[in-house]
Amino acid sequence: MKSFRAGLLLSLGMASLMLAALPAKAADADRWQIPVAVKKLDNGLTVVVSQDRSSPVVGVSVVYGIGMRLEPRNRTGFAHLFEHLMFEGSANAPEGVFDKVITGGGGRNNGSTRPDFTNYVEIAPSSALEPILWLEADRMRMLDFNPATLKNQQDVVKEEIRNNVQNQPYGGFMWLDVGFNAFQKWENNHDGYGSFVDLESATLDDVKAFHRDYYGPNNAILGLAGDISPEEGFALAEKYFGNIPARAVPKGPDFSEGLNTQEKRIQQADKLAQVPAIAMSWKMPDRGSPDQPAMSVLGALLANGDASRLYQGLVKGRELALNVDSLYGLTSEWEYNGPTLFTVFALYKPTTDADAMVKAVDEEVAKIVKDGVDDATLARIKTQLLADWYNGMESFLSRADTLAKLQLLWGDASVANRIPGWIDAVTSADVQRAAKTYLTAANRTVIDRKPAAMIQAPAAARTGQ
Repeated sequence: MKSFRAGLLLSLGMASLMLAALPAKAADADRWQIPVAVKKLDNGLTVVVSQDRSSPVVGVSVVYGIGMRLEPRNRTGFAHLFEHLMFEGSANAPEGVFDKVITGGGGRNNGSTRPDFTNYVEIAPSSALEPILWLEADRMRMLDFNPATLKNQQDVVKEEIRNNVQNQPYGGFMWLDVGFNAFQKWENNHDGYGSFVDLESATLDDVKAFHRDYYGPNNAILGLAGDISPEEGFALAEKYFGNIPARAVPKGPDFSEGLNTQEKRIQQADKLAQVPAIAMSWKMPDRGSPDQPAMSVLGALLANGDASRLYQGLVKGRELALNVDSLYGLTSEWEYNGPTLFTVFALYKPTTDADAMVKAVDEEVAKIVKDGVDDATLARIKTQLLADWYNGMESFLSRADTLAKLQLLWGDASVANRIPGWIDAVTSADVQRAAKTYLTAANRTVIDRKPAAMIQAPAAARTGQ
């Protein structure tokens, strides 16, 4: 589907075949079938429309096939930089117009950068849809690149890094630092948030070339959900985007990696933290693997809410941790196209240590490997996951964005209607297999993030200070 990645059509086909082997249940026919209609324009823009006349509102998402792991060397943080530059205006719509038009019409907008994509989203009354599409098409054609705008957004990104990472307790170690250490390839382990050196050295020619290479229609998915029919959506896409020429997209890198074969442990000092914290990360199965749904269920079983095994075992039972949470890389368990991590992180009591935390997690995982999960708990976890999935799809903004991302990553937005069946088909044996295969010590990266004073105090005691 995408010209930037060699062999992607083959990999998409293999992924579909792999997950097609999972059993489907008769209940599938009774599930809500999310409307999905897809059309590719002559210039390569793929349009996904999900009609829902329940409210006079439309969600819009434009997802580009450029993210942190796809940006070239010496361009670290460019995908993130462009998340900001795309709101800085063009010759036709100067800075500030984008936000004023959308918010003035009763809507809202946002954008984000992830390893495999950058997405830009809006939601507004359906009467405001055409101005939004005009604005999106306008910034796809060309931005207003000028020295003042570039310098301003370079400074904005650097300040965001300072505020969100450098000057925050724990500094995002559970989603930034674990990736630096768990992955082997530069594409996966560099700082996609942005290297100050690369950001500061960016020239106007650099950013113009980046926009030319990655922000063309043939490297984008347009998602529309809500008060619009497929025919209307396709016609509007043709009207506003159809005359934007396709552009050559650089061949993407090989970012594939296998599971890790040796545990890695890192200790970090944190001058702002008050209590220690730990992040434990394991590489996930490939997108499209039959183990992907099982890992979704396993992750929820372990760390989704107060009823989860780790909360009950580490917070309530052993009273080692203050909280337990989890994440799947920077996205979700369904929205990745390369190596990603399942990460459990927690603040823990200063009266214990990282070894005790790791041991306690291992004990909970070992119980699952040995005994699986009982029918009642498995049913509860599935119900929880299915409710979360459908609740997300109720929002037109979330639906447009999810369908666009699935179309980009899987080559098929209708995967949205197969995911519930995959979840429902997961058995206790599947969960056991996933735990045994992926949640191993060899596949694990652990970061122990301690307040700096806790590390300095023992050192001072050893030197007699």
